[in-house]
This record gives sequence, C-alpha cells and structure tokens, in this order.
Amino acid sequence: MNVRVGEADFDDDRDVNGFIEVLDSYASASVGGGSPLAPDVRERVVPMLRQHPTSLVLLAFVDDEPVGVAVCFFGLSSFRARPLLNIHDLAVLPKYQGKGVGPALLEAVEKHARRKGCCKLTLEVQDDNTRARGVYRRFGFEDYDLGPTRFLVKPLDE
Repeated sequence: MNVRVGEADFDDDRDVNGFIEVLDSYASASVGGGSPLAPDVRERVVPMLRQHPTSLVLLAFVDDEPVGVAVCFFGLSSFRARPLLNIHDLAVLPKYQGKGVGPALLEAVEKHARRKGCCKLTLEVQDDNTRARGVYRRFGFEDYDLGPTRFLVKPLDE
C-alpha cells in the first residue's frame, strides 16, 4: 500500500472534508472519547487551526483518499532553549490501521520537527491504548518518568 503524507491544504475541500472525517472517526472511537464531533466543532476546528500560529496538520493519503491525520503544535523546551513538536492527535481510519499509515505520519512529523531544529517530539497516549503505544514504541518513543507527576486539566467550558 502506497501511503503519501503532506501538509493539509485547508483551501482544498478534499483535505478539509478528509480531515474532518478522520478526526470524527477518532473522536467517535472509545480511545477518542466515544462521541462524534459536535456540529459546532466541525465548523470551527479548521478555521481555528488555520489561525493558530504553531499548528502543523499532516494528512495521510492512500489512492488520493485521506485516511490519517496528525495534528501537531510547536512549543518550546525551556530547559533546552529549543523548539519541540507535540503530536496532539494522531488518527487513522479503522480500515487502514495496521497498514503503515501511522508510522508514515510519524516519519513526516519527525522530518518537520528536525527541519525546525526541534529537540524532541512529545505526545500523550492512554495506558489502555496498547495498539497505539506499540506503534509509538516501535518508532522510538519511550515513557518519560519525572517521578510521581500527573497530567491535570481544568475545563473552562462556558
């Protein structure tokens, strides 16, 4: 299977619709929360990604069909005084999982990060998402243990 990865062109309806389809598939799965994207989110996400100054959105294609996405954001490692790239979402349509799409997206993400002089790639993955964890480990990601730390969130919903 030939997988091609490129930056999403949000001026192209095919890229926009493909991005939304893959993201909605991910959101609808148990690992993504189990609920499809809300209609207002479907309308806002692309314009917000366009406006966000550090976003990088990559789409994976098989036979010109969008089948995977990596939504990334550049940040800064204050301890290294260099940029980093966080993979915020990495998703592949279910029928293309296990066929090399995820690793192709990760390779493209790494190329972008290296071109920008990033010191590392970061991501979060649920403990019970063993399939994704296996892909990430094979790609060279490892647990980052700072001791007893927690990822915290404070929702700011309206």
